[in-house]
Amino acid sequence: MSTFPRSYPMSGGDDQHSYINNSSYQIAAINSVGEKTKQCIIEKLDLPLNSDPGTFRIADYGCSTGPNTFHVVQSIIDAVKFKQLEYNNEKSLMPLEFQVFFNDQPNNDFNTLFTTQPPSSELEYFSAGVPGSFHGQVLPRNTVHIGHTSYTTHWLSNVPEHVDDKNSPAWNKNYIQCNNSIEEVTKSYKVQFTKDMKLFLEARAEEIVPGGLMIVLGQCLPDGVPLFKTYQGILVDTIGDCLMDMAKSGLTSEEKIGLFTLPAYFPQFSELKTEIEKNRSFTIETMESVSHPLEDIPLSNQFLISMFRAILSTIIKEHFGEDVIDELFDRVAKKLAKYPIDFKVCEKNVTYFILLKRK
Repeated sequence: MSTFPRSYPMSGGDDQHSYINNSSYQIAAINSVGEKTKQCIIEKLDLPLNSDPGTFRIADYGCSTGPNTFHVVQSIIDAVKFKQLEYNNEKSLMPLEFQVFFNDQPNNDFNTLFTTQPPSSELEYFSAGVPGSFHGQVLPRNTVHIGHTSYTTHWLSNVPEHVDDKNSPAWNKNYIQCNNSIEEVTKSYKVQFTKDMKLFLEARAEEIVPGGLMIVLGQCLPDGVPLFKTYQGILVDTIGDCLMDMAKSGLTSEEKIGLFTLPAYFPQFSELKTEIEKNRSFTIETMESVSHPLEDIPLSNQFLISMFRAILSTIIKEHFGEDVIDELFDRVAKKLAKYPIDFKVCEKNVTYFILLKRK
């Protein structure tokens, strides 16, 4: 079984232009729910917001290297400050102090994170980096008042057992992802996803104070829709096809490809809800689909390739070596130019917004 750091999907890859496109796609989603986040904090946060409890603590799980995490943190702080004024009827109070924990895998580039942070003169919070997998506890009990994560929970702690075993019915032959085309593969991925969501929620239940909030933004599948019918699924399958073409040209090997499967699982909406409901430490205050600003816009091949290069280049380099990246994505570009994705017939992923409250 292989283990993949969760920072892969959030990292900038080896191409700054790719990073910008990937970051832009995510920040568009984050900004689109900014007002919803603010209203949820105002309506659902029941903690006493005066200077007596001391510091108000926020954690962003899967922070990567910015800049999305800084936008998220500032929007949460703005909402809490507004709530404090409302809670205290605008009486004169000592302003809250804020501390922010930026969490990601130990191999995350925390130096880049903190050097790209806004200048200290503009910061309204104290910063701390917290290396460690969010599938386990990374902070002391009852530390966090508001937790946040975006576009992270579909990434698994491990590639599921047996999907790279040629003798198993769950062998993910000819594919580099769980695209829901092989039933036994999907079952193996679901088992791992169920395990990881359980660990994620149990860890947050330890860290978040009673009455505190956990905000989760991400993507899943509509009920009854397989990943291979979405443009994201089609594109990753195309990357897999191009790897096979490279193997036929002697640039890599089919054996290496057979041992490579992405540690990511996109559950269906009802699956995700079921796993959250199993945890008795949180109430689901809000769980709904939201519109992504780019969901109705056909994305250019250049944008798609740039975005998925940012998402996948590190994990591909780890397995196949750095030399394959340029050749691989050049081939993907040529294949998409010849066989463009028909967005009109593709099913859409669901962008979801979830607000949990710690009991």
